Amino acid sequence: MRKTFILGILFCSVVCVPAARPLRADDGYQIVHAYPHDRGAFTQGLIFLDGHLYESTGLKGQSSLRRTELESGKIQQYADVPAQYFGEGLTNWGSTLVQLTWQNHTALVYDRFSFRMVRTFQYPGEGWGLTQNGKYLILSDGTAALRFLDPETFKEVRRLRVTSRGVPVDKLNELEYVRGEIYANIWYSDRIARISPSTGKVLGWIDLSGLTAASDRISRDAVLNGIAYDAEHDRLFVTGKLWPKIFEIRIVPHGKKN
Repeated sequence: MRKTFILGILFCSVVCVPAARPLRADDGYQIVHAYPHDRGAFTQGLIFLDGHLYESTGLKGQSSLRRTELESGKIQQYADVPAQYFGEGLTNWGSTLVQLTWQNHTALVYDRFSFRMVRTFQYPGEGWGLTQNGKYLILSDGTAALRFLDPETFKEVRRLRVTSRGVPVDKLNELEYVRGEIYANIWYSDRIARISPSTGKVLGWIDLSGLTAASDRISRDAVLNGIAYDAEHDRLFVTGKLWPKIFEIRIVPHGKKN
């Protein structure tokens, strides 16, 4: 989410470190490869599908849906989001792409191949991150709750409270379903929470501090946000808003050397 610079200041003291510490020390990471990324992309949602990256970018009047080539960062397909919307989380469902909007209570559904908008859904509250587990769409709204939605009607069928050591973990942002777990960026944090989709408990944390150089964070809004998983080749990609690179990373469990 981009909220505003002022909101970022107000919330940073709360969200820079999640309310509860993990049960064990954070896992680390190893960079496998770095790929170019459009530095002007205010990344809100990221998925890997059919050998390409699909990305939702935000900012009102500047939001977009795009398909890019991983190796070169070249934008191969692009669609402007209607100017009244602030683009947010993104996932695929069947032959469609589903893109959230921040405060319009509206999801935009596109044909995945033509990027033609085919329908819209309404939902209450804000839209932040979006993923799917093959049965339901999973939506974050900036709170400690994840909503499971019927992909055809967009009606809520279940709500999951995310906790670490019994304490709610809020500011859940961009989501990705990875090996049976929900990975979630925490807004204004360099940590990713690994969440059990059945209990809502945080199974562990991934600390991505130092992933990108401080000089590459060109504004306070240039925070970690964007997780994509290539299930076919078991590859994990991460990036941030306004970052010049997308990183393929390998998770290094705590206590193991890179």
